[in-house]
Amino acid sequence: MFEKVKELLVEELQINPDDITMDSNLSKDLGINSIELADLIMLCEEKFEIEISEDDSNDFNTVGDVVNYLENL
Repeated sequence: MFEKVKELLVEELQINPDDITMDSNLSKDLGINSIELADLIMLCEEKFEIEISEDDSNDFNTVGDVVNYLENL
């Protein structure tokens, strides 16, 4: 799942793949702003055919948070 999320970050948000780890903070380390985070959530919803609530997405601080959420669906 990490590789799939990493692929989205690289392809859709043009993030350097070398910067992406499970511990990477979405805003501090990767420079993702609130609009880009919303884009990432929409991309995950489309790719994995799920719906992510706003409450759940508020807990997305690191790449690992996103990966763990998706793995636990």
